[in-house]
Amino acid sequence: MTRIAIPLFPGFMPLDLVGPYDVLRFLPGAEVVFVATKPDLIPGADGGFGLQAQATPDDIDACDILLVPGGRGTRDYAARKPLTDWIARMHKTTTWTTSVCTGALLLGAAGILDGLDATTHWNAVPELEAFGARYTPERVVRRGKVVTAAGVSSGIDMALTLAGLIEGEEFAQALQLWIEYDPQPPYDTGSVAKAGAELAARTPGLIAGGARRG
Repeated sequence: MTRIAIPLFPGFMPLDLVGPYDVLRFLPGAEVVFVATKPDLIPGADGGFGLQAQATPDDIDACDILLVPGGRGTRDYAARKPLTDWIARMHKTTTWTTSVCTGALLLGAAGILDGLDATTHWNAVPELEAFGARYTPERVVRRGKVVTAAGVSSGIDMALTLAGLIEGEEFAQALQLWIEYDPQPPYDTGSVAKAGAELAARTPGLIAGGARRG
């Protein structure tokens, strides 16, 4: 059995975890458990999407894969402390400790990224570096058993990378085909390097009036 533990908190970004979940659940013997401080329905970004937590930190004392999503809720470090304490404990038991987007900030708050290369959403780099991490502008960054992914959609890339490391490239390639992950975006602005500094500077203001990023 491969136990995959995913912490939930108010304001998590749905795609941060749903994307990699829909890859990693196909690992042989996979058991996925959603963990929150209370076994309730946990609201995601802007309250429009929620997931049911199945366990609390007291219920889970070890896991093989820890997958930490991001979202605006990561910034409330005081409220997240029970989860970051649990993340630090889980890290001692994991084969793989992973994050997507600003989930890296929770790894940082748990003391896991100090002195490590890591990635996160491009708009959260100063916060990441405040935890002692060295920001690396790559879509997926692996350092030992710690694997971090950049913004939101990169969680799928991270999960496929992880599947390849665990079960081999052919299995991961088959998974990519099964979920038909063949990105062909209508615009080539999916990174700061491609979008340019001018659009990057305007983006937070453009997004603020609608659905917000994690």
